[in-house]
Amino acid sequence: MASFTRAQLTVEKTSTPKHKLEPSKLVFGNSFTDHMLETDWSEKAGWTAPTIRPFHDLVISPAASCLHYALQGFEGLKAYVDEEGRARMFRPDMNVRRMLKSAQRLCFPEFDPEQLLECMKELVKVDRDWIPNQFGYSLYLRPTMISTHPFLGVAPSKHVKLFVIMSPVGPYYKEGFSAVSLYADTTHVRAWPGGSGDSKIGPNYGPTILHQVSAAKKGYSQVLWLIGKEHYVTEVGTMNQFFLWREKNGGGLELVTAPLDGTILPGVTRDSILTLCREWNEFKVSERPYTMKEVVEAVHEGRVSFLY
Repeated sequence: MASFTRAQLTVEKTSTPKHKLEPSKLVFGNSFTDHMLETDWSEKAGWTAPTIRPFHDLVISPAASCLHYALQGFEGLKAYVDEEGRARMFRPDMNVRRMLKSAQRLCFPEFDPEQLLECMKELVKVDRDWIPNQFGYSLYLRPTMISTHPFLGVAPSKHVKLFVIMSPVGPYYKEGFSAVSLYADTTHVRAWPGGSGDSKIGPNYGPTILHQVSAAKKGYSQVLWLIGKEHYVTEVGTMNQFFLWREKNGGGLELVTAPLDGTILPGVTRDSILTLCREWNEFKVSERPYTMKEVVEAVHEGRVSFLY
């Protein structure tokens, strides 16, 4: 597999640094750091050498197939400052591997995920001062791949751009760090068996906005997606879903979440929760199908544990 490498990376620093907002004024995904990482691929030439350069707008053809057929994939992860002032990313190796999986789903060119991660580390180092040093705040990294192939046809891309931008952020929801309310949608679906729900690609997200707006008008923060006539619980629009409850007939505690059956995204936080809870071995941990009927019954019977 031919891939760009960290050894090829060049850095061009900005001569006009941006003004940094106070953490309390940050709106999620609304402001961006001084620099970005970028590399291009073509069927004929392969990957170009990656470069870190000042943040800038992209110039692409209006015929680029990312604009017409949603040929786009992305990731989301965060960098923090630890107690000793060091920049940290949370399990970024999982994000770059998942991005490769999304690229494969779109028939995009492959790359070495370890080399992408090494380049991303350098980007974080360049814009290290943009990481908010306050509890609950972080620097959000958005690696992205888009087809820049100027072709009006449903076909594999011959030109692809991979770039990484970063944004200092606080809480995602307007509720801040308080609990959010969910609307369990029994009519619409986000993904289905045999689809692409397990990939982080644009076509999985754009069509859900209408239903998120509808849920917001009802007073809810997000949609809890169900699937099938049985209303199996899958995930929320921005996160995987867990329930901690007592099993029926006086059983013990069970932490349950939907299995990785191809309809939900294999979340990094999801994997971390499952791994830690199994190591602690304090209660049963299940990855299994479960229905909204089970949830409602558990709530009515007082078996759900509400943790704060």
